[in-house]
Parts: sequence; C-alpha cells; structure tokens
Amino acid sequence: MVFLATKILSVLTILFFTMSMLIIFYMNNIMIEWEVMDMYNSSLSIPILLDPTSTLFMSTVLLIASSVMQFAKTYMAHDKFSDRFIILVLMFVTSMMMLILLPHTMFLLLGWDGLGITSFVLVIYYNNPKSLGAGMITAMTNRIGDVMLLITIALMLNDSNWLSMNQWMDNTHSCFATAMIMVAAMTKSAQMPFSSWLPAAMAAPTPVSALVHSSTLVTAGVYLLYRFFPMMEKWNQFKPTLLMIATLTMLMASASAMAECDMKKIIALSTLSQVAMMMFTLSLGLPEIAFFHLITHALFKALLFICAGNMIDIHHHSQDLRLMGNLSNQLPITSTSILIANMALCGTPFLAGFYSKDLIIESASMLLMKKNVIIMSMFVLATILTTAYSARMSTHMILAPTQSPVSQYSFENEKHTLSTMMLSFMAIMGGATVNWMMVAPILEPNFSSMFKYLAPVMISIGLMMGMVSYKTEHPSPTLLIQLNCHMWFSSPLSAHLSPKSMMSLPLLELKETDQGWSFIPFTLYGQSLYLSALLMHSQHSLTTSNMSCISLIIMWLGVSFM
Repeated sequence: MVFLATKILSVLTILFFTMSMLIIFYMNNIMIEWEVMDMYNSSLSIPILLDPTSTLFMSTVLLIASSVMQFAKTYMAHDKFSDRFIILVLMFVTSMMMLILLPHTMFLLLGWDGLGITSFVLVIYYNNPKSLGAGMITAMTNRIGDVMLLITIALMLNDSNWLSMNQWMDNTHSCFATAMIMVAAMTKSAQMPFSSWLPAAMAAPTPVSALVHSSTLVTAGVYLLYRFFPMMEKWNQFKPTLLMIATLTMLMASASAMAECDMKKIIALSTLSQVAMMMFTLSLGLPEIAFFHLITHALFKALLFICAGNMIDIHHHSQDLRLMGNLSNQLPITSTSILIANMALCGTPFLAGFYSKDLIIESASMLLMKKNVIIMSMFVLATILTTAYSARMSTHMILAPTQSPVSQYSFENEKHTLSTMMLSFMAIMGGATVNWMMVAPILEPNFSSMFKYLAPVMISIGLMMGMVSYKTEHPSPTLLIQLNCHMWFSSPLSAHLSPKSMMSLPLLELKETDQGWSFIPFTLYGQSLYLSALLMHSQHSLTTSNMSCISLIIMWLGVSFM
C-alpha cells in the first residue's frame, strides 16, 4: 500500500512540475470547466484553474507528500493500521488538491472542510487522551474558519459570482466578506488569538506533521488570502489589522521557541513564525513575495520535520532536545540535513530561504522604517529570534555532547536518507530555481547600503544569541520563561478557560430541562411510578421526618393537577 501510494504521488509530482514549466514559460493560464449537471434552467459546473501559482504549489505539495510517504515506510513499519494511515494521508492530499485547483468558492469549501476533518482524524491517530484533546482544539478552531467561509458564500449569493480570482461585489458586501475571509484564514494559519492549536497538533505522527505543518494545512489560510487578495485590499482596514496580528504572532512564536525544549514544538512554533511572516508580507501589499516564501518555506520545513522524525525514532520516541547530541560523528547525513534546513530557515545566502526572506526584509525596511518604527522593531526582533532558536537547536543536536546511550546510533536507515537527501537538494536549489522562474524579472529593491546590511547583521546577532542561550540555560523557570512556554498564555486560555465558559450555558440548560421539573411525567402511569418512588424513598430514609414525606406527597398532588 505504501509503495503504491509513493509511486502515484511521484508520478503526479512529475506531471504537475512539467505542467508548471510549460505554463510559466509559455505564459498561458488554462481554465477547464467541467459541467456536472444541466437540468432545465439550472446548471452545475466545476472550474479547474491551471496557472503558474496552482501548478507550482501543487507540485511542491506532491513532492513533499511523496517524500513523507518514503519516510513513513520505516517510521510506521510496526504500526498495525499503516494502511489506514496511508489512506488518510491520501485523503488529506486530495483535499489540498481541491483547495488549490478549484477557484469556485463552493467547491473550495469542500477542500477546506476536507482538510479540517482529515487533520482531526490524523491528530487523534494514536488514540490517547492527549491526542484527543489536541484533535478537539484543532477541529473546534478550524470550525470557526469553516463558519466564516460559509457566511462569505452567503454574502456572495446576491452577486452570483463565486470565483475567487474575479470578485466585483459592492462595498457593503465587500467589507463583511473580507472580514469573514480574513478570520477564516487566521484560524487555518493559526494566527493570534487562534495560535494554540498548532503546537497541540504535534500529537500526530511525525510524517503527518511533516506534511500538515509545512505545505498544506497551515499554509491554506495564506493561499486563501493570496487568491482573494484583489478583493481583500479594497477594505481599508485589512492591511493595518493583518499587519498588527501577524507581527504579534511572529514575535510570540519566536519568543516561545526560545523557551521550549520539545523538538517538535520548536519546529511547530518555527512554522507559526514563518506563516506569520507570510501574513506580514501580504499586509504590506506584496502577495507574490508571500507566495514565494510559502514555496521555499515548505521545502526546508518538511526537511526539518523528517530529520526530527528520524531523531525521534532513533531516540526511542523521546522528543527532549537536551537528550540529543554528537550527531555529526554518529549520523552524518541526518546532521548535515538538519544544518542545511536550519541555515535555510535563518536566511543563509544562496539557500532556499535566502531569496524570499531577503526580499521580505528589504521590502519591509523600505515600507515601514520611517512610517511605523514600532512594527519594524518587532519584526526585526522576531527575525533575530528565528536565527537564535535555530542556532540553539543545531547546537544541542550537533555540537553538544550526547546524553543517550551510544548503542542506539548504530546506522542510518537508507529509506530515511533517500527522502532527506532529496529534500536537502531542494532546500539548496529550490529557492534559486523559483526565483529564476518567477521573480527574476521583477526589479530588486534599491536603497542605501545601511539597509542592505540589515539582513546579515540580523543573522549574526541571532547566531550569537543562540550560542549564548545554549551556554546560559538554567533549570529554574522565571515569569518570562513561563510566559513564553505558554505562548503568552494563549494556550491555557483556549484549552482551559474557553471550553469552561462555553460549556456553562449548555450545563445550565441540562440542569433546568433534562434534570429539572420539566422531566416530571404527566401521564397516569408515570404519576403512579413517581408516587411509588417517593414512598420507597421515604421508607428507606430513616432520618427523614414524617413532615417531609407529607410535603413530598402534597408536591406530587400539586404537580399532577396542574
């Protein structure tokens, strides 16, 4: 089953990559309309859009999915339900394909809901209370976005136009529809205050995390805003609102990653920070650069997750970063892949992340340095912390002395190394390739050398902070560490306070209706049963006085004659 799924995904990857090359070089957009039903005056047709954006994104998703399947051959080899796992992953990829290729809002909703349902089933895959709690947080948060998208479809009903790239709604409807789409994208991409579900979803198997949290589920919100961007920018409050939310999310995720010791949670918070950077770029009015960073980020983040899964498998499913070390001597291919992925994440020159992150930093410097110094300062701090936690993680895993038995570092699995080597090549060459294909004709930002030096200076400061944090880590938690460990207390608020407040009204209704006086039966048979129950209660209760029994009988008579 795994072998067949890997072959299918590999063939689809080659097909979509070839199609994207033809579409990009010949500058043609293909719109295929499939008429499903035509009855009397009603017709139902499904449009399929093949343009450079959809084909390139789809080829990236399929490349990562095929690598994940190759990695899952060994990671899930001892699982009894591996066939069910493969079917769920294929359903997830199919839902993402519908979201990417179908520009019609109604059919886009099928892919959007399919992502939510399959992600819930994959998060609760291990069938334990922790996985169920994480799955419920994921499902309930994403359900908010589903409702917002349904309201958007209802608002578009009067205009009879549901194509995402061609919106002509009036200003009244456009304001509400834009707000609904923005909230839906924020829930799916885990922006504040909906950020707590993303680290909780790490309860899923690591191959799921490599697929879900690199190029599919968390980037679906960014892709939605990218498709609806011509309509979104008509609302005056869209860019300022998204700018503040994305900057706060980026800073919160980077600061929380500095305080974490769980390797998968560090990578999840890194994903949250990079998705917030894509939202930040959209808020600046640069959707093409945001999509460029989406593609490059998917390549090196999938590589980082697969390397983390290899380390978790070797360390007997331990995820503590402090128990790993000395990988360069024992696992050279894995340690090299981790180093390449972290360097690409930091924006090291000529790796995948450099081409997109450098454009984002320089564009933000041009647009915000004199207009909004506070937002620019927070952006610079978040970018420095990105390099800092990447350096801290690499130091713990590669340079630190090992804290585990040497016997477990026996060999590197060939099937693991095949997927990591392929993604390592893409993490090196993917950014340059996409840059040559799509971004190269665009003029680069041209400003003073002081701003040109901003990106390498930020990388250097982040490296020093990462090394210092590794040397000065102290076990006693402070208030700042507790604040960052709980994601600025957004995780306890959504996991403990919100369910309790939302369940108070249903609990009151349960007590007043199902367990209240409305439960008393009014039929003759029910009255006799109720009277016998009262008499039995009065006989068995030795401490109950005769007056209380008489009062109960009088109460029953009063209810029966109502």
